[in-house]
Amino acid sequence: MICHSAKGMSMTTSRFKKPLLVFFITLSILCLVMAAVLLLLPAYTPPIQDAQGNVLAGSIASLERIKLGGVEQWILIRGQDVSKPVLLFLHGGPGAGAIGSFRHNAQALEEHFVVVVWDQRGAGKSYPSLEPNSAMNIAQFVSDTHELTEMLKQRFKQDKIFLVGHSWGSIIGLLAAQERPQSYYAYVGVGQIVNMVENERLSYDWTLQQATQAGDTEAIRKLQEIGAPPYADQWLDKTIAQRGLLGKYGGELYGSTEGSQGLLIPGLLQATEYTMLERINFTRGLMDSMQVLWPQVMAVDLEKQAPTLQVPVYLLMGKHDYAAPSVLAERYYALLSAPRKALIWFEDSAHFPYLEEADKFNRILIDTVLLETKEE
Repeated sequence: MICHSAKGMSMTTSRFKKPLLVFFITLSILCLVMAAVLLLLPAYTPPIQDAQGNVLAGSIASLERIKLGGVEQWILIRGQDVSKPVLLFLHGGPGAGAIGSFRHNAQALEEHFVVVVWDQRGAGKSYPSLEPNSAMNIAQFVSDTHELTEMLKQRFKQDKIFLVGHSWGSIIGLLAAQERPQSYYAYVGVGQIVNMVENERLSYDWTLQQATQAGDTEAIRKLQEIGAPPYADQWLDKTIAQRGLLGKYGGELYGSTEGSQGLLIPGLLQATEYTMLERINFTRGLMDSMQVLWPQVMAVDLEKQAPTLQVPVYLLMGKHDYAAPSVLAERYYALLSAPRKALIWFEDSAHFPYLEEADKFNRILIDTVLLETKEE
């Protein structure tokens, strides 16, 4: 039997407490230092290099703050040859900045285009330009698109540029191409929005159908509780809840139960183009932009607003898209009048074909859109 005196035990405990206290203090200091370093790390985009690791002559890889519509906004410009045609990508959301995610899946485009990705006012790196809220309207976003287009045309000595719009970006992109067709070689709509009232009704109905087929009583209960759109009250919470269940059944990202988060969050975390604070602001930009813009988005009906375009139009649609149900884009395509038009299906995609089938997306832009329209 081994016995310890109270005094002996006290001394032993004391000897252990001191090193343990020092360890936790040191660890806390290291964590604070690491957090400070992460917050202070600057954003950058890597240079475009040749096979030997040298910066490619004539290339551009630039992360720039510019002014559009009187407020500061950010663009990413990348290309192997500054004399190539300019391609401007308009992200979705509203508020889903793509400076961080687009580059990793579109590097093949940098050989054939000067690729410009723009974080629109209130989104991503441009989150502070959410103010003034009075300028957060569709007309202003279209105006910003025109201003950026002219800036790029002058800078790169181009008569026209290529315009690609995804989801929310497909609204402002199509309207911009309608207003100033002389500025664009072609308009490319990805996950094209057409009629938002019908869009939301079809999205809700499909989600409820999938939940019913799966016997998912909890999802059915939630959907029945929020009811069918359009929503007169609590529309933000209800729309987000429906989108979460839509993602669960692969209507945003084909074959995934995580929805768009399965692609966008990893892309955001690995993007050197964002600081830590800008990554935090990314989510704020999504929520705040949606809060301001969604009622305007719900009034969009491009079948009435834009039945005719004077530029070639390419609609690139995921077969399984129920965030922007592809049946509506197919119907719009049938009535659309344009000098040239094409509806191209992505069989293994939902709402993000430029990410879900990136190789096919890139090849279509290079081998079809560029070749068919650049010389017209």
